[in-house]
Amino acid sequence: MKKQLFILFTAIALISQSCVSKRLFRDSQSQVAALRNDSTQLANKIEEMNTKITALNGDVSSMNKKIADLNNEKNALDQQTTSQQNALNQTTQTLQQQRQRLQQLEQLLEQQRKQSRELKDKMSEALNNFKSNELTITQKNGKVYVSLSEELLFPSGSAVVNPRGVDALAKLAAVLNLNPDISVDIEGHTDSIPIKGRYQDNWDLSTARANSIVRILVNNYKVDPVRVIASGHSKYDPVDVNFTPQGRANNRRTEIILSPKLDEMYKLLES
Repeated sequence: MKKQLFILFTAIALISQSCVSKRLFRDSQSQVAALRNDSTQLANKIEEMNTKITALNGDVSSMNKKIADLNNEKNALDQQTTSQQNALNQTTQTLQQQRQRLQQLEQLLEQQRKQSRELKDKMSEALNNFKSNELTITQKNGKVYVSLSEELLFPSGSAVVNPRGVDALAKLAAVLNLNPDISVDIEGHTDSIPIKGRYQDNWDLSTARANSIVRILVNNYKVDPVRVIASGHSKYDPVDVNFTPQGRANNRRTEIILSPKLDEMYKLLES
């Protein structure tokens, strides 16, 4: 009987142990399955993260390229700005130089106008004994124009200066000799009536009259010949009409044009 009970208890113990082992096995399988599932999810996450990392690396490369492009653009703009600044500085310097030259020219022009006014006043004072129909004195374009009529200077058709004309030239020469920086242009003019007699034409007469005045100024009154230019204009520079006696008389004239020397101005313009 005891032996039978031992066998029974042994069998019951083995059966109980077998049930426990099966339960533990099933639990282990569940845990393994859960771990495998977690591992799969973790692998998926790792792959997803790697994909994101790859995308971010691409974004970083793209941003680095954009930064490089922007730096290149900045360098190009800096160079352009530097070039423009240099050009602006050069332009500003040129403008300053031109402004300075303009101021100097204005000063020289004002000086010329002042000299012309003073010269006109001196000529007017020296020649105040002559009538307005004999000579006129005007100022324009920075020059002084002494216009002497044929009546004052010459007999009709002649280039020989009469005594009253010589007197006028003597007074004019006195002013010129006191103002050695004045250039003297002597222009002979005629009317449109063709000349007859010893002169070939009006060109010949107008030039001969200008030369006669030059000789009186230079030979008689010692005006520096380097300062003097003589020219004849015939009928081609009238101041009045040629179809009336008075108009033709006005055109028969000799103009003595007095100009302050402009050497300083010419040098400034050429510089």
